[in-house]
Amino acid sequence: MGSPVYVPLWRGRYCAVMLKGRRLERGRLEVLLAEARQGRSGALVVRGEAGVGKSALLDDLASVADGMGVLRGAGIETEAELPFSGLYLLLHPFVDRLDVLPGQQAAAMRSVFGLAEVPVRDPFLVGAATLTLLSDLAARQPLVCLIDDAQWLDRASSDALLFAARRLHEDPIVMVFAVRDTAKPFLTPGIEVMRLDGLDRDSAVELLAECAPELTVPVRDRLLDEAGGNPLALIELSRLSRDGLVTPVGPLRIAGRVQDAFRAQLEELPAATRLLLLLAAADGTCELDVVLRAGVALGVSLVDLGPAEEARLVVTSADEIKFRHPLIRSAVYQSAPHHQRIAVHEALAGALSLVADSDRRTWHRAAAATGPDDEVASELEHTAERARYRGGAVAVALAYERAARLSTDQEGKAQRMVRAARSAYDAGRPEWATRLATEAAALTGRAAVVAEATYVRAQVAYESTSPAADAALALEAAMLITGSHPERAVSMLTEAVWAARDACAHDLVKEAVAQLETVRLPSGAALTPVVAALIGYGRHADGDFGAAVVPMRALVKAVRTGTVQDFVERVIAGFMGLLTADDVAATDVLESLAADVRADGSLGWLPYVLEPLAIGRLLRGDFRGAQADLAQGISLASDIGMDMQVTVLKAIAVWLAAVIGDAAECRALAGEVREHAALHPTNAALASWGVGLLDLAEGRFEQALDGFEQACGGPARHDLLIRAVPDHVEAAIRAGRADLARRHLPALAAWAGHNDVGKALELRCRALLADGDQAERHYRAALRLIPDRPYELARTTLAYGGWLRRQRRRSEARAALAQAEDTFARLGAARWAERARTELTVLGDRPVAHAQADDPLQRLTPQELQVVRLAAAGYSNREIAARLYLSPRTVGHHLYRAYPKIGVTRRMELAKLEL
Repeated sequence: MGSPVYVPLWRGRYCAVMLKGRRLERGRLEVLLAEARQGRSGALVVRGEAGVGKSALLDDLASVADGMGVLRGAGIETEAELPFSGLYLLLHPFVDRLDVLPGQQAAAMRSVFGLAEVPVRDPFLVGAATLTLLSDLAARQPLVCLIDDAQWLDRASSDALLFAARRLHEDPIVMVFAVRDTAKPFLTPGIEVMRLDGLDRDSAVELLAECAPELTVPVRDRLLDEAGGNPLALIELSRLSRDGLVTPVGPLRIAGRVQDAFRAQLEELPAATRLLLLLAAADGTCELDVVLRAGVALGVSLVDLGPAEEARLVVTSADEIKFRHPLIRSAVYQSAPHHQRIAVHEALAGALSLVADSDRRTWHRAAAATGPDDEVASELEHTAERARYRGGAVAVALAYERAARLSTDQEGKAQRMVRAARSAYDAGRPEWATRLATEAAALTGRAAVVAEATYVRAQVAYESTSPAADAALALEAAMLITGSHPERAVSMLTEAVWAARDACAHDLVKEAVAQLETVRLPSGAALTPVVAALIGYGRHADGDFGAAVVPMRALVKAVRTGTVQDFVERVIAGFMGLLTADDVAATDVLESLAADVRADGSLGWLPYVLEPLAIGRLLRGDFRGAQADLAQGISLASDIGMDMQVTVLKAIAVWLAAVIGDAAECRALAGEVREHAALHPTNAALASWGVGLLDLAEGRFEQALDGFEQACGGPARHDLLIRAVPDHVEAAIRAGRADLARRHLPALAAWAGHNDVGKALELRCRALLADGDQAERHYRAALRLIPDRPYELARTTLAYGGWLRRQRRRSEARAALAQAEDTFARLGAARWAERARTELTVLGDRPVAHAQADDPLQRLTPQELQVVRLAAAGYSNREIAARLYLSPRTVGHHLYRAYPKIGVTRRMELAKLEL
C-alpha cells in the first residue's frame, strides 16, 4: 500500500539499540495491531522528550505489521505554515481514490491537495474526508497509520488527522502519533497517551555496553548521569566521547545535549557539505531535485553530499534527502550563520519556478527578506488567500502576519494585521488573535480597522473572559461603524445581543438594541427582518411580549420563505420561534438548516444548530430525537474543541436526563454546568430547571421548588425558562407552599397571551390553584389547546387524573391516568410514567406493561437511532457516514446491532417502521 518505507541497513541496527528496555511499550503497540486485525480501531499518542525513542518505536511497529498496510507521515517544522502539507505527505499516494469519497468530501480533499479550484466550506470537512478515505483503504486490509514529529504538523493537517483518529470505531485501523515535548504544547484531547520516559539504569547500561563497550567506567558513569536514560543521548554522546570530540558536561536539556553532539559531527564536515545540508534543512520537503537546483546557485552539487552520508547523518534516495533524526535537521539549520540562511532561502526561492510551488517560493522569499518589502508582502497576501480557499486558517494568519511585518505602508500593515487576527481566531488560536488584533488597532485610527480588531477581541472574550465581555466589546466595535458600514455593524450587534443573552446582561441587551434602532440599512436589505427581530427580542427580554412576537415570528417566516438565508440568522430564527412558542416552525427551520449543514459538510457549524434543535424536540416531546441530537452535538463539539458549546449542550442534556429518569446522569451533568454558573448563568439556570424536574418527578418537592426558583426567579426568566413556571407552581403546591405558587404566574400569563402553548400551560397552573368546577374547566381547556405536544399533554392529563381521583371519580381518573402513563412510557419519560403508575396503584390498579417495552426504537442507542432513521429514508451507508461524520464501516456496524433490536432482517423493512 503506497510507497515502500525505505530504511537503510545501518538504521535497522540503530533502531534495535534504541529499543532496549522498551518491552512494555512495544507490547502496548502490538496489542493495537492485534485489535486492528480483529476489526477494532485504536489511536495512541506516544509522548516524550527528543531522542527518547519515539521514532524507533514507530519503525518497529511498521516492521511487525505483517499483512497490514502501512502509511507513514511526519510533521516538518519548516512547513508548518503550509496548510495540509502534512496530510498531503501522508495521503498523496492515494489521490486516485478520492472518487470514492462523498461529493463534498472529495471536493474538499481535491482542493487542499491542489487538484481543484473549489473553496473549502469548512476545514473540518477535510477531517471527515480523511476518516472516509482511511476507512476505504482499510476495507482492503488492516491499516497502520504512523505520524512522526506530530508537534510540527501544520494545524490544518493535525486537525484533520486528530478528528479522524477520534472518530474511528469499527474500522481495522491503528493511528499512532509520536509527539516530542516542546515549549509549544501539541494537544490531543480524546486520544490515549503513552508517556515514553528515559530508560531505567539497567537498560541504559545494557545499551551502552552494546553500542560503546570500550568506554571506561568513569566515562560510562558520567554518561549515564548526564543522559538521564535518553537513548539517543547515550548513543551519540558515547560515540563522540569515545572519539574525543565532545565531553558531556553541564546540566543541559536533552534536546540541547543531543543537538550539541550533532553540531560537533557537522563541524567535521566540509563547508560545501554543510551548505548542501542547510539547503535540505531549509526546504523542509528535502526534495533532491529542488535542493540540487538551488545548490547550483551556491556552487554545491550532489558529490558534496557524500561526507554526510558516510557520517550517517542523512540517507539519499532517488528523490529525497532524509535526515536520520529530526534533531539533525534542527542542528543544521540553527547552527548556520544568519547570512548563510538568507542565501539558502534566496537560492531555494529561485529553484521553485513552477506555479504549483508559488506558496513555497513566497515563504522562502519572506524568510530571505532582511527588511520591509512590499513586493514580498503582496505575494504573501496572495498566499494567504490561497490558503483561505483551501481552508487552512492558521496558514492564512501566518501569511498575513508576515505580510504585515514586511509592509512599508502603515495603513496597509494595519489592514493585513487585522486579517491575520481574524484568521487566527477562526483557527482556534485566541491568544494569538488577541495579540494581533491589539497590534492592528494600535497601528491606525481608521474606524473600520479598529472596529474589526475590537470585534475579534470580543469573540475571543466569549470563552476567555465571559459572554458579557464579548457583548461589551462587540457593542463598542459596532458603534464605530454603524453609520459607515451598517451591515457589518449589524453582525457585530447580533453578536452583542446574543452574547448578552447568554450572560443575562440585560443592560447590554438594551444598549445593543438601542444601537440597532439607529442602523440605516439599504432599502430591501436582507438584514432588515433580522434587525427587527433582534429589537423584538430586546422587548421580549424586558417582558414586553406583545411588542416582541410579531417581529420575532416574522424572522422565522422570512427564513422559511428563503428571504433570509445566512447561517447565523437561520439559527437565530430557530431560537426566535422557540421563544415565541412557535415550536413547529422553529423545528422545521432548524431541521432544514441541519440538513443543509450536513449536506455541505460544514460540521463546525452543526453543534450550534443542534442546540436549539434539541430544545425544540424536547418541547415537542421527541425525547429520542433530542437525545440523538445532543449525543452528536456533544461528540462533535468535543472533537473539534468547542468547549463552551459542549457546556451549553450538556445544560440541555440535564433537562433530558431528568425527564427520561437518568438521575445519575442528570446530577453529574448539572454539576459540570454549574461550574461555569458565574460566567454563563443561562446554562446554570437551565440545569437548575432540569434538576428540579427530577426532584419533582421523584417526590422531593421542597428541593424541586428550590431548583425552579433559581430558574424562574433568575435573570433568564423571560427567556426559555418562562416555560419552567408551571413546574414551579406544581412544586410549590405539592410542597404545601401555596403562598409561593403565584409568584411567577403573572410573567407566564403575559407570555401566554400570545400563543396557545403558553395559554395551555397557564391554564394548567390555574387548575392546580383552583377548586371544584373551576379547576375542571381549566384542565379541560388546557387539554384542548395542546393536542400536538404529547409531553405537556401527558403532564396535564396526569394532573387532571390526580384531581379526578381526589374527587372520587375513579373511572374517569383511571382512564386519564392510564392515558398519561401510556404517553409517558411511549415517549421514554420514565420517572413521569412511574408517577402515573403510582396514582393508578392508589386506585387499586395493578401496574401495566410499559408501552416503552413495545416500542423497539427505545432499545436503540442515540447513534443507532440516527443511523436507522437515515437508512429508512433511503440513504446508503456512505451517505449516512458523510452526514454523521462517521466511517461507512461504523455505520454498517450500527445497523448490524440495530436490526435485531427492532426486529428487522433487511434494510428494506426499515421503511415500514414509524421513525
